[in-house]
Amino acid sequence: MINNTNNGRRDFISKVLVVGAGVMGIVSMGEAKQSGGSSGTTATLTSEQKDWLLFMYQEEKLARDVYITLGKVYPAENTFANIQNSEQNHLSACKNLCVKYGINIAGINENVVGQFVLPNLQELYNTCIYEGKKSLLDAVKIGELIEITDINDLQKASIGMPSDVVSVFNNLTQASYNHLAAFQSRIKALS
Repeated sequence: MINNTNNGRRDFISKVLVVGAGVMGIVSMGEAKQSGGSSGTTATLTSEQKDWLLFMYQEEKLARDVYITLGKVYPAENTFANIQNSEQNHLSACKNLCVKYGINIAGINENVVGQFVLPNLQELYNTCIYEGKKSLLDAVKIGELIEITDINDLQKASIGMPSDVVSVFNNLTQASYNHLAAFQSRIKALS
């Protein structure tokens, strides 16, 4: 029984790592080409940078959707309710960047919880919900893993981006550190 549990955790952690590595298969960082010197101009992004923005938009949706779903499974756990509202703000910030830089997000329906256009994020969402339904402790550990992954991906996605994108991603990273602390506090209390 313990081996099955440990193997399940290893499988989940491997999937999180594969998603992070898969991002590098989807995107590779390039340099932004500035279209002008004035502060009113918008940078032209490489296709790889546009892929990063789309990925981060979907990753923020994943966080929000996991917290909505696990919040319904564990309605007495306020951490999910509190953080899902913040994740909606993260989602909106990334959506605004996608719109600004002309990234096609027409296929993304924010109103449908648990549906993603990127297959690796769809699989990760499904895995997070499966693992999170095992217990409340497992659920808050899922929150911790999502925030760690989000912080790492935001930092990677910032490389070479225009200053407005970097600024938004820095703000999201700081908020994710706060979310991480909240989940770690709950893990400590439940352990």
